[in-house]
Amino acid sequence: MMMTRTSLVCLLALIAQVASGQIDYNRQFVNAKALFRDGKYNLAMESFKPLIPYDQNNQYAEYAAFYYALSAYHQGYKAVAKDMLNQIRTLHPNWDKLSEVNFWLAKIHFDNRDYFQGLRMLGAIQDKKFEKDIEAVKQQHLVAITDAETLRMMHEEYPKDALIAKSLAMALSKNMADPEDKKQLEELINQFKLKRTDFIPEAPRTIHKERYSVSLMLPFMVGTLEATPGRKRNQVVLDFYEGMKMAIDTLAKQGVNISLRAYDTERSTEKIKKILETEELKNTDLIVGPFFPEENRVVQDFSQANGINIIHPFSNNTEITAGNPYGFLFQPSAETLGRKAAAFLKARRNKSMVFYGTGKKDSVMAANFIQQAGELGLKILGAEKVNNKDTKKITDILATPTEFDEFKYPIQFTLKRDSLHSVFVASDDPLIYTKVVGAVQTRGDSTLLVGSENWLDDNAIDFEKYQAMGIVLAAPNFMAYQNAGYKAFEKKFLRAHGRAASNLARMGYEFMLFTGNQLKKNGVYFQAGLSESGVLPGYLGQGFDYRYSHDNQVVPFITFRKGELIMIEKR
Repeated sequence: MMMTRTSLVCLLALIAQVASGQIDYNRQFVNAKALFRDGKYNLAMESFKPLIPYDQNNQYAEYAAFYYALSAYHQGYKAVAKDMLNQIRTLHPNWDKLSEVNFWLAKIHFDNRDYFQGLRMLGAIQDKKFEKDIEAVKQQHLVAITDAETLRMMHEEYPKDALIAKSLAMALSKNMADPEDKKQLEELINQFKLKRTDFIPEAPRTIHKERYSVSLMLPFMVGTLEATPGRKRNQVVLDFYEGMKMAIDTLAKQGVNISLRAYDTERSTEKIKKILETEELKNTDLIVGPFFPEENRVVQDFSQANGINIIHPFSNNTEITAGNPYGFLFQPSAETLGRKAAAFLKARRNKSMVFYGTGKKDSVMAANFIQQAGELGLKILGAEKVNNKDTKKITDILATPTEFDEFKYPIQFTLKRDSLHSVFVASDDPLIYTKVVGAVQTRGDSTLLVGSENWLDDNAIDFEKYQAMGIVLAAPNFMAYQNAGYKAFEKKFLRAHGRAASNLARMGYEFMLFTGNQLKKNGVYFQAGLSESGVLPGYLGQGFDYRYSHDNQVVPFITFRKGELIMIEKR
């Protein structure tokens, strides 16, 4: 860096003074300030340095130390600047410029992402002249924090700070999967009078009609159906549709008029795009579907662009509806399933372990289980991701024997018997959950195993084993056959179709009764009314809860008892 004439003169003057053993403090300070103003911070540091030690003739010690620190800061020597500023606070606690010292210390702490120290330094500034500068520094750094937990702790320490509250609200709005986060976001919006639409995309004011149109977009594959009584390849879709149609009849008798329109997507994104171009789709009141993940994005975009509510009846994936204020899941999300499992186990057991597969749903369930367990105080002894080609490690962890009885039966294991109270299996992969069931059975202790109702569909485990081991299943679609509504539906379905209803037909009936009644009660944009309704009873199933959520929060847990599936608890 080239030196200006002024800088050279100042430096030569300093050298001359030091050489003579005498310092003209006034002249020295003026020269050092000139170097500082010129941005010659390295030279300024050298010029301020002789003025820092105390001398009864030196009135510039505090100022020299302060500008020395600023010169170091501007050169990127933040540790040096921080040490010097702290030294000023210690040696000159009554200096009238201490507010500036605290302000620059706060900036350094914020730069180093030591946010709490930064806030404490800003809190120590009493001079009102710094209010705008303080707000600017906080604004600059708080908006860069994306971790909601960090901001939550800040809010707990500074509950009246509007900037912290706004930053926390923004972080919470980025991930709306947790109902508690949504509840806190609502509280922040109300308490600090924040603009709601900056944080929560809202649907328009609702509209009530005499008749509502519901558009079902599923792969009926009409062109491939065979005119035979046997089971079809897309029987899942057909059964769900049959249940929906039966619910339409039930709703009509209750004064709820629904026009159900079925569109065959033919498992083709191009076909879906053509369907979405029709005027009747742009004027529908509700879209149901689509079935396959790869079809979802184009339909979600259409929903958002045209302001049409859409419900996915089968998926647990919140990414399907992410960012769409009109998008809902009929099922609990993977996040919800994980949290509810942790709450269920915490109420009964204290030490748990989780096994999960490599799929996205498994990972999300496991992560939310672990997070909720930590918040509730449920101790996690281990969390294992299992590749279905390496399921042997499940046995290695749970059932590696260390002692045997006289018949060579294992009686003790590396993981001591009864040292593990429960196991949560966040996977529907039979290769994984059957291995966990086998390992827990080998242990022969009181370990409680929690899995998913989907296990029952695979028939990979004998029903007798579920009962003998007391296995518990998260079952959002559980319907008790003793229910009067259930019995009435079964009779009606049998009369209409000459066969018993499948689980998917029951789900279609439950789904259409729920959405039809929401349209009748809360109108086309049923969001607000649904959120404020609290827990709603089911018709065949156990109910619905969409408070601060776009997925169902009701997750019952079931087990076999005397050969029958019974509900343990509704969550």
